[in-house]
Amino acid sequence: MKTSKMQPQIDFNTEGLDSEVLLELYKSMLKPRLIEEKMLVLLRQGKISKWFSGIGQEAIAVGVTSALNLDEYILPMHRNLGVFTTRKIPLYRLFAQWQGKASGFTKGRDRSFHFGTQQYHIVGMISHLGPQLGVADGIALASKLRQEKKVTAVFTGEGGTSEGDFHEALNVASVWQLPILFCIENNGYGLSTPTSEQYHCKDLADRGLGYGIESHIVEGNNVLEVYTKVTEIVKSIRENPRPVLIEFKTFRMRGHEEASGTKYVPQELMDAWAKKDPIENYQNFLKEEGIIDEPLEVEIKTKIVHEINEHLEVAFNEEAVHSSLTDELDDVFKNFDYQEFKSKSNKKEIRLIDAISEGLYQSMDRHEELVIMGQDIAEYGGVFKITEGFVEKFGKNRVRNTPICESAIVEAAMGLSIAGMKSVMEMQFADFVASGFNPIVNYLAKSHYRWGQAADVVIRMPCGGGVGAGPFHSQTNEAWFTKTPGLKVIYPAFPYDAKGLLNTAINDPNPVLFFEHKGLYRSIRQDVPTDYYTLPFGKASFITSGNEITIISYGAGVHWAIETLDKHPDISADVIDLRSLQPLDTDTIFTSVKKTGRAIILQEDSLFGGIASDISALIMEHCFEFLDAPVRRVASLETPIPFAKTLEEQYLPKERFESELIALLAY
Repeated sequence: MKTSKMQPQIDFNTEGLDSEVLLELYKSMLKPRLIEEKMLVLLRQGKISKWFSGIGQEAIAVGVTSALNLDEYILPMHRNLGVFTTRKIPLYRLFAQWQGKASGFTKGRDRSFHFGTQQYHIVGMISHLGPQLGVADGIALASKLRQEKKVTAVFTGEGGTSEGDFHEALNVASVWQLPILFCIENNGYGLSTPTSEQYHCKDLADRGLGYGIESHIVEGNNVLEVYTKVTEIVKSIRENPRPVLIEFKTFRMRGHEEASGTKYVPQELMDAWAKKDPIENYQNFLKEEGIIDEPLEVEIKTKIVHEINEHLEVAFNEEAVHSSLTDELDDVFKNFDYQEFKSKSNKKEIRLIDAISEGLYQSMDRHEELVIMGQDIAEYGGVFKITEGFVEKFGKNRVRNTPICESAIVEAAMGLSIAGMKSVMEMQFADFVASGFNPIVNYLAKSHYRWGQAADVVIRMPCGGGVGAGPFHSQTNEAWFTKTPGLKVIYPAFPYDAKGLLNTAINDPNPVLFFEHKGLYRSIRQDVPTDYYTLPFGKASFITSGNEITIISYGAGVHWAIETLDKHPDISADVIDLRSLQPLDTDTIFTSVKKTGRAIILQEDSLFGGIASDISALIMEHCFEFLDAPVRRVASLETPIPFAKTLEEQYLPKERFESELIALLAY
């Protein structure tokens, strides 16, 4: 790092700060700068693959991190190296992370700062940027529920403030008055797009007004202003929980990443901000104040450079990462030792909807920190009245109405999991999951595989047609998720299964999509134990047993198959209710097909790309020599779901199933 005696461009105020603090802030900024300068050399040498530079922005990461307690979570971005170094993460682990080595934080499965570490209370970003804001909401919610007097800090860039997640997260934090510090690093450009093309307000801090959030503008290159202002704010938040938005004005002195360059930036702008370099200005100030001199400066830099080189050697000498197929597959999910709870009570005939309500209620009793969230679920009891009466028993802290923002609430559920709390989120209708799709498939599903963090989240999915609800309230979209590694997908057809499987879903520390067919809510009744019990995932259920054909289905399709067989008592069929779609009970399927020699798969979802296609392929691969006929798939039409009763009946496969079944038997 070059240094020069420059005309001061930044006013430093040391009021209330002793020399030890002033010197520590200097060292804390210097370390990430010297690491970055080394990384740029290694990048040119091809020894690391990519680099997102934070040169010129060190004062923000260091100032914010220094103001927080070590047990308070920080959610940084990829230019916040100073967060990681200020939290004293061993450098060899950071270097190993950037080289994809095993002693990094993701076992070579992700790169750069895409990782978290519970040991250092840091939760890294994903490339989609926005979700971490809502995740911070969830961590802050856990702190508030536990009355811990802790602050959560989350970073985003000015470009990230255009994402919907930013607005959803700020709104949720404001409505729930969460102890959270939203840090915007306004560094002038989102990749190559200047702020004039990113937003049309004067200052991003003004956006806090729209959400009823206190906001501030801070000189991001002045480490003392950052540190003292953030220290003041977080002390206040700990005593008076609320969100605060800070816009840090700074500049990105290098490209979005090194390959991008900076040709799109006017040279006069680069020159002006170069004069505001946070480290050179602060270093010269400390010399003028007599806090450091040339020998001490050399000593500090020499020590840091020695540490960097020593740790780089450790990382370089580490062998390339190795893993087995078993290790890779096993790490997709957190290990779950299923514990069977058997019923010890009498049974009572109840509806599917009652069974789900009972399971949720008894799980709330069993897990004292379990939180349920969703639109209208509190006093109103949800649109299907599943949580009616829950507020009176468990209170509004644990039964939380949410704004209409599916993405932010999925993210908040993830944040609760990071903080060690379970949650159940209700999608008011499964169709609305599209608004929360990104955090489910890219955050919840991948977190354990990437850095060992479980997503202890259940998302309830009222789904399905047959009730005249039209294209936006009738989808059964399980196939969106069965193909996503890291998600478990459960789809019961009977009250007994629904209650036991929901209890298991809540016990399981992995993300579970729990599908509940609306058309079955009040139409299907069954004797169900009145007390708490569980059922295992990945175990299909035999509804009937026969020798001529295997019928495989789930959800409403199971009942359509039963009704069809009731009309044809001469047909001898195995009817398999899958119950669990991911994991899938292939053993039961294969055993049955090998016995009967014929298989027909019935699903309510439209045909192409549905789970029936995969089951058909599995049967062909594993049971081909036992088949007496082609595997048949029956599904809904390749159209959106229509509203009119006659059109919906035509869309659904119930009637077509009968003719397809008879044709297959006659093959």
